[in-house]
Amino acid sequence: MNVELFAPELTLTACAIIVILLDFVINRKGLLAAVSIAGIVISAGFTIALWGSSSQAIFNNMLVVDNFALFFKLLFLGTAAMLILASVDYVSKFARFQGEYYALILLSTLGMMLMAATTELISIYVALELTSISLYVLVGFLKDPKSTEASLKYLLLGAVASAVLLYGMALVFGFTGKTQLGEIAQAIQAMSPQAPLASPALLLGIVLLVAGFGFKIAAVPFQMWVPDVYEGAPTPITAYLSVASKAAGFAIILRVFNSAFGLPNWLSLDWGLIFAVLAAIGMTLGNVVAIPQSNIKRMLGYSSIAQAGYLMVGLATVGFSPAADTLGQSGLIFFLASYALTNVGAFIAIIAISNKVNSDLIEDYSGMGKRAPLLALALTLCLVSLTGVPPTAGFMAKFYIFNGAVQHGLLWLVIIAVINSVISAYYYFRVAKVMWLGKPASEEKVPSSGALRVALSLSCLGVLLLGIVPSSVIRLAELAAKMLIP
Repeated sequence: MNVELFAPELTLTACAIIVILLDFVINRKGLLAAVSIAGIVISAGFTIALWGSSSQAIFNNMLVVDNFALFFKLLFLGTAAMLILASVDYVSKFARFQGEYYALILLSTLGMMLMAATTELISIYVALELTSISLYVLVGFLKDPKSTEASLKYLLLGAVASAVLLYGMALVFGFTGKTQLGEIAQAIQAMSPQAPLASPALLLGIVLLVAGFGFKIAAVPFQMWVPDVYEGAPTPITAYLSVASKAAGFAIILRVFNSAFGLPNWLSLDWGLIFAVLAAIGMTLGNVVAIPQSNIKRMLGYSSIAQAGYLMVGLATVGFSPAADTLGQSGLIFFLASYALTNVGAFIAIIAISNKVNSDLIEDYSGMGKRAPLLALALTLCLVSLTGVPPTAGFMAKFYIFNGAVQHGLLWLVIIAVINSVISAYYYFRVAKVMWLGKPASEEKVPSSGALRVALSLSCLGVLLLGIVPSSVIRLAELAAKMLIP
């Protein structure tokens, strides 16, 4: 094996170890964030250097290095870097554990990078657990009653979801005798059309895989953990869960279902219909329940459930489209990139504001347009993008993914999605109304660190660029999607 093919992951592992060791010997804990960022930058450099090369399998075909995996690795690394920058002020809440905090973010990012690259059921499970265990700990980092409850709830429900996922994998293995995704696909295609129907094990295994992965992406009806965990977790970790963890879940779903169950067509139509129904229910439930929320983190938690519904429109499109058609995959990948920039930007602004007002209640954001106009403007831009209004990344993402769905006979699902986008405008714009038209509780300004302002500026710039000139990122998404043709 060529070591350079695994260099991004090795770099991140080494950086996490260095951060833990440095935490023992240095007093200036701010250096830990700098070292973490440096490790992420080096890892990203190795990742970019691998872009465009032919697909190569490593570790006995357990992992693959291709444009699809590299695209998501860059997405995870970029998200982690921005949230570490945004955490520079926030870590004062747990000053004694800064080394562990940064190291766990790096290790969870490592797990997500492996999830995007893995092509074998056992390695999928190992990568998912590496990610999940790190996140279980990070959610409880504040050590107050809410944070502890959120961590425990996430751990218990996550363990159940992992067991369901593992049982689904066992059924697929029992039916095909294979754990490598390409070999599973070959085994299914080599059977007679009646064989899968005669044994319900494969179909049940697929349903259990949907359930296990559905927990990861906060899809209905596996979303029960979201509002409490989002509210109780440290705000940077809430952002990380809503963006990176969700993107990792969709990356592995795309890989598994496209590579292992993309053919025969009747099978892909079956799981495509499952995702279409879950998308319709998820976006409706998420948006309706978000309306009465008074806590902005809980509101964005239900918003995240709705956004998972929009994203599953892309999964349904993949199931309904011919195997060689990558419109659904590329639309979903572009949506994930747009959503990552938008939601990270929203949460970074929330981190700065909540640090000052010491509250996550929407009513306490009253008059923030006068106290912190730039923060309020950034948060408003991100909320507009989440709604899907031009000229933002959210509009282009929804247009792209809905266009693909319409072309493959899912007009009914797109109509439901558009109606839900209109519903979501109510609670997104309500926050903007409170910030710009509400009376400020005081005239005191809201301070923020230079690192946080850099991260916020980058995310807002990305939201505008992807809304105005999205062609370059769309092209990258199309190149990544081509790697998934079974």
